[in-house]
Formats: sequence, C-alpha cells, structure tokens
Amino acid sequence: MRKIELYDTTLRDGAQTEGISYSVQDKVRIARKLDQMGVHFIEAGWPANPKDKEVFKILRNQPLKNAVLTAFGATRRADKKVNLDPSLKSILEAQTKAVTIFGKTWDLHIKDVLKISLEENLKIIADTVFYLVSKGKTVIYDCEHFFDGYKSNPEYALKTVLAAQDAGAARIVFCDTNGGTISSELIRIIHQVAPKLKAALGIHAHNDLGLAVANSILALENGFTHVQGTFNGYGERCGNADLSTIIGILKTKLNLDCIPDKNLKELTKTSHFISEISNLRQQPNQPFVGASAFAHKGGVHIDAMLKNPKTYEHIDPDLVGNHRRLLASELSGKMPIVLKAKEFAIDLDKKSPQARKILKLLQDLEHQGYQFEAADASFEILIKRALKQYNKFFDLESFRVVVEKKPDGKITSEAIIKVRVKGMLEHTAADGDGPVNALDNALRKALKSFYPNLSRMHLSDFKVRVLDEKAGTAARVRVLIQSQDEKDSWGTVGVSGNIIEASWQALVDSVEYKLLKDGTK
Repeated sequence: MRKIELYDTTLRDGAQTEGISYSVQDKVRIARKLDQMGVHFIEAGWPANPKDKEVFKILRNQPLKNAVLTAFGATRRADKKVNLDPSLKSILEAQTKAVTIFGKTWDLHIKDVLKISLEENLKIIADTVFYLVSKGKTVIYDCEHFFDGYKSNPEYALKTVLAAQDAGAARIVFCDTNGGTISSELIRIIHQVAPKLKAALGIHAHNDLGLAVANSILALENGFTHVQGTFNGYGERCGNADLSTIIGILKTKLNLDCIPDKNLKELTKTSHFISEISNLRQQPNQPFVGASAFAHKGGVHIDAMLKNPKTYEHIDPDLVGNHRRLLASELSGKMPIVLKAKEFAIDLDKKSPQARKILKLLQDLEHQGYQFEAADASFEILIKRALKQYNKFFDLESFRVVVEKKPDGKITSEAIIKVRVKGMLEHTAADGDGPVNALDNALRKALKSFYPNLSRMHLSDFKVRVLDEKAGTAARVRVLIQSQDEKDSWGTVGVSGNIIEASWQALVDSVEYKLLKDGTK
C-alpha cells in the first residue's frame, strides 16, 4: 500500500484565519493532539516570531512522540548572505529535524515584490536550500504560487523547482497559493512537470475556488506522496485544504495509508478538539466530521435508512468517530421520535399514545416557531419531559437583566438571578458583554458549587431569527444556541416575543443538557 505523508500547518496557516488567535499553550495542545492522531509533520510556525519561538522551546524540551516538528521560513533575503540571514538563523536555533522553506516561483512576484532579477532569485533558492541541508536539515521546499508561476512562465517556474531539488531539497511541494487553479489545469501542469523531477512531490492547496481538497486528492492519485493542509480547513481568505476530509477520503475511499487504522475513529474528536481550542464553531456540514454529515430529515430518507443505511450514507459514520442522526420534524413523522427515544433507553412504540402525543407536541411547537433540526439537545429534553422521565436540576425563582449606558458611552449588562437548587435558594448577580452573556454568567455562578462540571462548557454560537418580519419589533424570535465542551457540541432553541426570554429558554436547555449527558445527579 502506497504511504502518504500528512503535513499539518494549522499552527501557522490555520492561525491566519480571521477570528483565530492561538496562545502558546493553544499551539502546544493542538500539536500534541495532531501527534496522537498520527500526522507525520507538524509545522509549528515561524521561529523568528517570539510566540512561536516559545512553542518550539516547549516541544524541544518535551518532544512529540510520533510527528516530526517542522520550522517554517522564507529563502534568504536578497541583501543578506545565507549564514547572516536572521530568519534562517532563528530556524536553526529551533533545532528541528525538518525545515520548510518557501521561495518565489512566479515571475510577477520576483519582479514586482522582491524587485530582483530572475537569475538572482534562482541563486537565492539554491543558496538557502544548500545551506540548510549542509546543517543536517531535511528540507521541504514549498514552491509558492507554483501553478500561477507555471502558467505565466513555465520554463522559469521549472528552473526554480530544479534549483531547490539540485541543492538537496528532500521534498518539493507545489503550492496553489491563491487557490485559483481549476482541477483540469492542475492535472495538466502536474503531468508536464512531475516526470522531470526526482524528489518526492507534495501539494499545498488553498480553497478560494472550493477545490482545495479535490486538487489535493487529484495530486495524490497522480503520484504525489506528500500533502499539506490544516484541520477543519482553517486558513486565510477561504482557507486551506481540510486535512480531516483528506484523511477520511484516503482511508475510506482510496485505501492509501496515512494514519494508523485505529486512529481513524479519532477523526471527529480531533476535528472538534481543534475547533474548540480555536474558539470557532465546527461547521455542521463538514464532510466526515460535521454534526450534519450523517443527519437525515426527510421521511423517505429515514424510512430507507432504517431498511439499509447504505441507501443514504457513503460510509458507516462510526468509522470516523461520528454518528448517525435522524432529525425530528413535522416532515419526518413518528419514527425519528421512536429512534431518538431508543437512544435514551426508552422503549417507545410507533403506534403508542406517547408517540402520537410527542408528535403532536412537536407539530404544535414548530407551528409556534420552534425548530429542532439544529437543536438536538432541546429535543432530547422535550421527549424526556413529555414522558415524565426527566428531573430538573434547578428551578428559576426570578431573573432581572439591566442594560445601562453610561455618560462615557460604555454599555454594561448585569443579570440578577434567583434559582432553587437541591432545596437551596441561590441569589447571585454577574456582569456580561451583553444581556445573554450576563445571564449565562449569573446562572453558572449560582450553579457552580452544585455542578462544577459546568465550568468545562461554553456557548460557542448565538443566533437570532425574527419569525414574522411584518410584525416589526413586536415579532416573535427564535434563538439558537450552540454550546461546546472538549468532547461534544450541542444545540438548543428558545422561542418568544421577548428575545431575553427566548435566550433564557435555550440557555437553560443548554446547561441542563450538559448535566444530563455527563450523568450528573
């Protein structure tokens, strides 16, 4: 079986995602999780950057167990000798076995950005690679903007690659840096260039056309053995090739070796862990690992799935650590309710009065504006309440939310709450960035001494939908809250003519679901 090298650049390219800002410890935790997953190369960033320098120091003192830690940088500056270039000096100080160097391939960049001659650029590439090889480093050479460069000046683009190869680069990586290469162009160029090279070849694709994964897979099917990407497709602009999708395809479709078989079940958990550390909601429609990847709503689909799961699923979700979800709605009838109850160890007959009661309740709630497709947690609680198999963890006595705008223009929110927990009245107050955040903080504060595991969850997304725009400010609203801990994410819903009340409903369900799933007494 042909082996594929996985090269993860989440800690550098992924960190360039809008909204992501990793701390040193965030990077270390992600690196260790990727190491456990079986990724071969983990690029920890630029050693010239103080934060990344600290990451390299930590991982040097407490090394990864499986992956090769890799330092990243550019070819030497045009005005510096290779042994005096500060960036290259910092790369050597990182003391990694492998280093990744990117150099210019596109004549446009050489003329308009570096403002040097084409010949001088070739010398810069050769000098840099040879110098690092002479220091005992395994050099991975990233040909930045390779496909754009080749389309502009094919003869020169090939010369830049040969300069790196002849200087000793162990791997040559073709980069679609702008993400604008369509698949037919990519394959045509690969077929023209690959036969002229001896080094192992790799692909680094960006997703500006939505083709990063497809182009990466095509390159691997056409003889490449090294693929670069980020978990969850994080990256600047539209992101990079999603390694979680690539791993899923390689293992379940192409029978290409990339991670140990036993680690494939960790794919969904690893993807979720990285989204948690990144403080970004995991995309529900993400292939293999998304919450909706194996979710079924239509009644016809669900009926077929019950007879044979292959009818609407391309793999068994358990292979990648995910699970099947049958969504309950007025479109799907009673069967999802019965199956959902079965998940909770409740034997519910499709023809029973309880099933009819829950379906009627569901239809009534949807008529009011509730929607449970993205709120599985609220639906689980709904079933257990309807069947009187649910004990509340606390009862609300009252809450008050105050929003104040001060003379300096600053807006503050404070929530004051009274809840009864295990027979005791808790009366607390908390500030927040907004009224819902203040309510969340106050509720946790009231409950923390009774349920300490609530400290391990947080709200990751908050959405408000106006249900009847014609009613203006008097319209009912639906609030969807997405919550996460290090193992799961779950959705809850609330509906009211008052946005704070709708938020409170979703918030309570979110907290109670966390306690429910943890087996809290």
